[in-house]
Amino acid sequence: MSEGERAEGAVSDRILTVPNVLSALRLVGVPVFLWLLFTHQDIWAFVVLLLSGVTDYLDGKIARRFNLVSRVGELLDPLADRLYVLTTLVALTTRDIIPLWLLIVLVARDLFMGVVILLLKRVGQTGLPVHFVGKAATFNLLYAFPILLLSTVEGFVGDVARPLGWAFAWWGVGLYLLAAVLYAVQAAAVIRARTAGRTGAGPA
Repeated sequence: MSEGERAEGAVSDRILTVPNVLSALRLVGVPVFLWLLFTHQDIWAFVVLLLSGVTDYLDGKIARRFNLVSRVGELLDPLADRLYVLTTLVALTTRDIIPLWLLIVLVARDLFMGVVILLLKRVGQTGLPVHFVGKAATFNLLYAFPILLLSTVEGFVGDVARPLGWAFAWWGVGLYLLAAVLYAVQAAAVIRARTAGRTGAGPA
């Protein structure tokens, strides 16, 4: 990366930015979504989920376009994503809209990635660059959940939403698992390089 690119992509300490506000709104939307879902107001719950997906796209786009990337945003955005995905998975499983195995697979993947991050921290690496496959996986899942929720609607809308939602879900799960493999390969390379560097720096 060039010096100009580094300057353009500099991370600021600002808190009150449009991307951070959008991420905060997604967090506020979590209890609203759960209340709507468990009171069987599925159309409104669908709207909240849909808005979550839209704001997830917009906050990253705005942050990069207008150089509003911030340290708070780097923490808030993935937190909002993970919280939304987890609460949506648990809620939709509880409502029998998605099967239990889907919840288990996705939670197991996140636990695996947690172990990978811990191993990286042991060699002084705080994380890994976000991979395109991981972004695509999140995109598919964020669209799959509201569409699968819409499949509960009787009639034509539900009939169309069901196969469409599962198409997004299958792609999302496949890409989510593939992203975990790619991150694990990246992590292994980093760990080997860091370990070799420490060994090489030792006394002769």
